[in-house]
Amino acid sequence: MQKRIGLAGGIGSGKTTVAKLLMALGYSVYFADTEAKDLMNNNSKLRDQIISLLGESAYDDNGLNKPYVAKLVFNDENLLSQLNAIVHPAVSHHFNEWCKDKGELVFQEAAILFENGSYKKFDKNILVTAPVDVRIARVKKRDKQTDEQVLARISNQWSDEKKVTLASYVVVCDGETLVIPQVLKILNSI
Repeated sequence: MQKRIGLAGGIGSGKTTVAKLLMALGYSVYFADTEAKDLMNNNSKLRDQIISLLGESAYDDNGLNKPYVAKLVFNDENLLSQLNAIVHPAVSHHFNEWCKDKGELVFQEAAILFENGSYKKFDKNILVTAPVDVRIARVKKRDKQTDEQVLARISNQWSDEKKVTLASYVVVCDGETLVIPQVLKILNSI
């Protein structure tokens, strides 16, 4: 029987690094945030719902107008919740379809598995953590954002302390602790 494992962590925590390691070890990893963006751009029903919620400016000639959408939802918790209520069920359905031809152990990488309650749908969950200063430095380098912009995004996610109580396993990805042995130990216990 297939086991489904959630892989979560706050922005800049290193969850994508862990996901890529799992892929290198031969496991299938579903990148929920990437798939969500693809669905928002290419699923006409989803697109119509987003336009209905956020207005015509939610899309431009290049697809989803990410800066416009981010500006709206990251400053309005209610609007973010409404957007998530539209997008998350579509992603969940897509993930279930994706899993059908995968192996006995599959992973879903997503930033907010704990915040939105979807961690409950998985057999086990892995939380990737890193100190806030490390996360800020990573995101600033990757996304060319200011400290304030990164902190605003971090503040929209639960703290690691809150998530760790719900996680089955924790991987520390602080730039000093070796990640591969942690991941191999988890795989052996699953």
